[in-house]
Amino acid sequence: MTARINLAARPNTARHAPARLLPHLGALSRLPSGAMPFLPALKLPVAFGRLPGAGESLGRLGNLEVRLAHTVGEVIAAQQLRYRVFYEEMSAIADAMTLFTRRDADRFDAVCDHLLVVDHSETKRSFGKPKPRIVGTYRLLRQSVAERNGGFYSASEYDVDALVDRHPGLNFLELGRSCVLEPYRDKRTVELLWHGIWAYVLRHKIDVLIGCASIEGTDPSRLATQLSFLHHFAGAPDAWRVRALPERYVTMDRISKAMIDQKAALRALPPLIKGYLRVGAYIGDGAVTDHQFGTTDVCMIMPVANIAGRYVQHYGADAGRYAA
Repeated sequence: MTARINLAARPNTARHAPARLLPHLGALSRLPSGAMPFLPALKLPVAFGRLPGAGESLGRLGNLEVRLAHTVGEVIAAQQLRYRVFYEEMSAIADAMTLFTRRDADRFDAVCDHLLVVDHSETKRSFGKPKPRIVGTYRLLRQSVAERNGGFYSASEYDVDALVDRHPGLNFLELGRSCVLEPYRDKRTVELLWHGIWAYVLRHKIDVLIGCASIEGTDPSRLATQLSFLHHFAGAPDAWRVRALPERYVTMDRISKAMIDQKAALRALPPLIKGYLRVGAYIGDGAVTDHQFGTTDVCMIMPVANIAGRYVQHYGADAGRYAA
C-alpha cells in the first residue's frame, strides 16, 4: 500500500473518480477546513454529489459498513482521517500546506477509489443530513487507471514497471494510504477492510496486489531483525521480485538467516505486514527510508492465486460473507 500502508502500526466495484476531478480535488486540498461552505464556488462537476458509479455497499458487520467513498466530501474526510493518524498520532512530518489544510492529500487521490469503513452508530450532521463517521480507509489504484494517470504511486520507491512488464497478461491493483481510527483497531474493522478488498478484487478481476508496507522508524540498523527476517523468509521469487530504486535502496540482509529468532522477529513486525504474510504475500528486494512519514518501507507483492484457501473460504468465493 509510497502506497502508504499503516494500520496502527493499519474495495466495492464502482469505477474510479474521473481524471477531470484532479484539479478540483487539488484545489480542495489547498483550502482550510473553515472554507468548506465556499466549495460550490469551485464548480465541482460532482460538488457534494455522488461520485460516478459509487455507492454500492460491500458488506456490513453490525453498525460498521464497508464501501467506496460516495462523494468528494467523503474523500476529503478520508484525507482528514489519514492526517490524524499519520501526522498527529504517528511521526509523519507535515509541510506548510498539509498543516494548513489538516489533510493528507496528493494528486493520486482524484483518480483512486477510496475504500471506507463507516460507523452508522456515530453520525454527524452535514447540510442538515446525518452522515456516518468514517473510521477506516484504504486507497485503491487499478492498473488501467494508473496507466492513464502517470503510473503507480509506489513507483516512486520501487521499479514497479519492470514487475508489471514481466506479467503482461495480469491485472495489478495497488493498495495504499490505509489507516484506521485508534478505537476501531480491532478484528471487526480489519475483517471488513479485507472483505472489501476481496470483493473489489473479484469485481475488477484483479490478479496481483502490490503496495508499500511501512515499519515505523527510519534507522535501518534498529530494524535489522525485522528487515532481515523479511529478506530471508519472505523474499519474492525471481518471477515476482521488485527492487527498490537504486538511489533509494536500503539493504535488508543485515543479520544472517541462522541468527534470526523468527518468533521474536514476527512479534516485532507491524500487524498489517504479518497479515499480508499470512495471506501469502512476498516481500520485494530492498527497503526504502521515507523520512516524511518516519518509516522504513518494504514492497509487498501478493498474487491472488497465492492467497491461502482458508481466507478465500472465510470471505466467500463470491465475497458473500458480509453481504449487505
